Amino acid sequence: MEQILFKGVEGAKLADVQSYLAIGGYGAARKAVGSMTPGQIIDEMKKSGLRGRGGAGFPAGMKWDFVPKDFKGPRYLCCNADEGEPGTFKDREILEKNPHLLIEGMIIACYAIGAELGFIYIRGEFVKGANVVEAAVQQARSQGFLGDKVFGTDRRVDIIVHRGAGAYICGEETALIESVEGARGNPRVRPPFPAVVGVFKKPTVVNNVETLAAVPSIVNNGGEWYAKIGLPPRNTGTKLFAVSGHVEKPGVYELPMGITLRQLIFEHAGGIKGGRKLKGVIPGGSSTPVLVPEDIDVSMDFDALAKAGSMLGSAAVIVMDESVCMVEQAHRLAEFYAHESCGQCTPCREGTIWQVKILERIEHGNGKQGDVELLGRVSSNILGNSLCPLGDAAAMMVNGFLKKFRNEFLTHISAGRCAVRSVAGGTGAGQKVTINADL
Repeated sequence: MEQILFKGVEGAKLADVQSYLAIGGYGAARKAVGSMTPGQIIDEMKKSGLRGRGGAGFPAGMKWDFVPKDFKGPRYLCCNADEGEPGTFKDREILEKNPHLLIEGMIIACYAIGAELGFIYIRGEFVKGANVVEAAVQQARSQGFLGDKVFGTDRRVDIIVHRGAGAYICGEETALIESVEGARGNPRVRPPFPAVVGVFKKPTVVNNVETLAAVPSIVNNGGEWYAKIGLPPRNTGTKLFAVSGHVEKPGVYELPMGITLRQLIFEHAGGIKGGRKLKGVIPGGSSTPVLVPEDIDVSMDFDALAKAGSMLGSAAVIVMDESVCMVEQAHRLAEFYAHESCGQCTPCREGTIWQVKILERIEHGNGKQGDVELLGRVSSNILGNSLCPLGDAAAMMVNGFLKKFRNEFLTHISAGRCAVRSVAGGTGAGQKVTINADL
């Protein structure tokens, strides 16, 4: 399968504009601005079937088309580069190694929605990525690809790199918008949606890095070409899968949408590290419900994973072997969500802390009879009742562990200790799972 997002990346220095131009870079943006109408671009995006790669999977062309055509004031594009989901590190590969692909996609998107200014909202911890992207923006501007009269036309498009402060909540699009405006990154009540009331209360499209990086290939080759890749009509194109945890070859893999989870783990990531057995796998970032070995023949696409009781999410695949204590994993992730809650709404603010307290006492051998049921009720009361998806993420994560590994939680309570740790490590603890990008 020919790569789209990673094409030419290995061995090339595509962060340099001249190297990017040498492989045909900015040709799609020149074509779009010079010979296509905004409507034609949006039509090609719709034909492509490209769905948002940030987690929600909303059709990109439809989102662009939501921007009011008759609005007379400014419009904006926001690129969500606030990659904060535990286990997710796919966008960082584009930011650091192929930033001009992202910039080219943003130029096309700005032209299509009638925006003259785009923001790249990048996670505060991504210092290297932010520096690379800022340098690439300057290079593009010096070439006449950004600023006034892009590609010699009367069009104006520019990009500002906006660094966040490391808040996971700013990955939610309305919290991101608040932060871009200089306010605290708290989510907004929706509706109205950003396509109508976004940055500075003006129409705004928010797209993920990976989504925008796919745009140039669609413009160059046509939406129908892209739609033939993967599993048409609803799961088209390639996808970046970030694989971490107990595998022999962790990393980011670009593969057609629809590859099975088994193929991803055992054929591409080299199988379970050290010859151990697979115990569980989180298929789409820490917010997506965990799966067990019996589930891994599932197709890695939006619809199949939903039917399997989980989600594709950001396609961050966290692999856990037989030495892992699932109570500990749930506890560690629950601490993350409690820490990152913005505190605006009661279900998330109070519920995530309650989750942590229950899980902490279960893990430390102080669990009570009825704690598993209580944890399930707390999580279910968060689900669907929070202001933004962070609460849902925390609830789905815990409910997933309870559904697939309920007996392990009950054993912790009845025995007052972790049987998995005893078996895996003798007198010590079991292995912890590395779910960050530092592989």
